[in-house]
Amino acid sequence: MVDYIADYLEGIEGRPVYPDVEPGYLRPLIPTTAPQEPEAYEDIIKDIEKIIMPGVTHWHSPYFFAYFPTASSYPAMLADMLCGAIGCIGFSWRPAALWLKRLTLPYPPLQAASPACTELETVMMDWLGKMLELPEAFLAGRAGEGGGVIQGSASEATLVALLAARTKVTRQLQAASPELSQAAIMEKLVAYTSDQEALEQDKAAGLIPFFVSSMLVGDSTVGSSESCVDLD
Repeated sequence: MVDYIADYLEGIEGRPVYPDVEPGYLRPLIPTTAPQEPEAYEDIIKDIEKIIMPGVTHWHSPYFFAYFPTASSYPAMLADMLCGAIGCIGFSWRPAALWLKRLTLPYPPLQAASPACTELETVMMDWLGKMLELPEAFLAGRAGEGGGVIQGSASEATLVALLAARTKVTRQLQAASPELSQAAIMEKLVAYTSDQEALEQDKAAGLIPFFVSSMLVGDSTVGSSESCVDLD
């Protein structure tokens, strides 16, 4: 597989960038049920070339200009192979101990999903923060006050930012007015995208604006978008 990947990347410029297939092309080419017996590795590689590759958009091609590059590299692929071999899930340093300690178990509870995974991510996110010249408040450092994670997509990052903003505003309001319940606050929270015309009206109606996400409108195939200045 390593040789196949290397050959694929070395000759990717010779492949058509965009697949010339019709919707549903794949189903007639593969069995309708999972195979009962394993297939030879050579046959699997042949199927990849014959069945899969004709329907692949080659994002690493030097002739691919849509969206954005996936920015993979040989070192990144080797790192993925190592991660796949270790196979740990980086929930946190001690995910289970927080709740298993309350249970009476005949065996010691799992104490860590993966300390190295969690700590390496924290350190490398600080590397990134320093490269971007972020303020110290954004870094985990030794005190662990800041820090962050890399999300798998822009959608995930937006959702995490929204949840963080909701939590921060809820805590601020409860600190200022302890009599307010979380439910009473959350039913009045309002998030906005590019269109913010209703913000002042919502505030006048007793609602609580807490999050603004710039949903830029443009042509994603060429990367154009609205000016962020216009959204200020």
